[in-house]
Amino acid sequence: MADLRVGIIGCGRPRETAGATGFGMGHLHARGYADAPGAQIVALADLSPENARAFQAEHGGEGIYEDYREMLGRERLDVVSVCTWPALHAEMVIAAAEAGVRAIHCEKPMAPTWGEAVAMVRACEERGAQLTFNHQRRFSAPFREARALFRAGAIGDLVRMEGECGNLFDWGTHWFDMFGFYNDETPAEWVMGQVEPRGGRTFFGVPVEGQGLSHVRFQNGVHGLLITGADAAGRFLTRLVGTDGAIEASDAGDGLLRVWGRDHGGWQTAALEGDRSFGGTVALGVVDLVDALRAGREPELSARRALRATELIFATYESSRRRGRVDLPLTTMDSAFLSRDSADSPSP
Repeated sequence: MADLRVGIIGCGRPRETAGATGFGMGHLHARGYADAPGAQIVALADLSPENARAFQAEHGGEGIYEDYREMLGRERLDVVSVCTWPALHAEMVIAAAEAGVRAIHCEKPMAPTWGEAVAMVRACEERGAQLTFNHQRRFSAPFREARALFRAGAIGDLVRMEGECGNLFDWGTHWFDMFGFYNDETPAEWVMGQVEPRGGRTFFGVPVEGQGLSHVRFQNGVHGLLITGADAAGRFLTRLVGTDGAIEASDAGDGLLRVWGRDHGGWQTAALEGDRSFGGTVALGVVDLVDALRAGREPELSARRALRATELIFATYESSRRRGRVDLPLTTMDSAFLSRDSADSPSP
């Protein structure tokens, strides 16, 4: 018998199906709850009853609501997944925490502004709610095995981490999070960056840059470098550079894990074992957060870790606005990228 009652906010349509405007992440979250012992989806909230009924037919969930607040008020939920666009995350996460939900799992990116991201975490901390964000690549085989190789001494001491992707906000949140994953969750000291709006796009309702560059220094002296733009959009690559070699990892396509070192005579491809599928890693994150709730431990996808990654996004935007280095913690609560045309943008 299930002892954890689960609700989904934002059922959506599955990825690449007719009428889909996103990835239908609720369907992937549902796979995780199906794999987590004792967790059962009992309620669904979606503005589209059609989407909710289609979700119900596939994954269950007896109660269907158009108003998520009504669902939170009536269903006595233990766990809630928030699978909506970023502009809605803060209000929904805070409402779930205020309703007494014990664990909240939210899609990434956290929010369109730094202030909203901080507010979500604070609200959950004040009410004792476990908050997680779906940085599912922490469970993907190429990155986990890359970290294992580094920890085993394959490239000596870590000097620099690098990433390439399309933009800082929607994709960069993953790579900033992976910097923490690789670097033992070490906090950052400062960020220096630049963004170029030309050629930018809008992802899930939030404008992003056409090109970007972010340079991060961590408290242990390791540096991070993230390059974004059209040239990097299809690479989805991370690189660890050490005193004795380098490791490259990607989960795009068939995945990539390769090592170069003094004794290798060139790049050597390493074997990949474990899940690296999009849906599979999302499900693993859900299973982990349910287990963490039961055990009283920090989940792998914890809000503490997500907030550190998100701070690097908004600190890069702020550095571009100031045209100078931004020392952390970040104190400006807006998004300097979204506020770039505002006459009242803060000065350095």
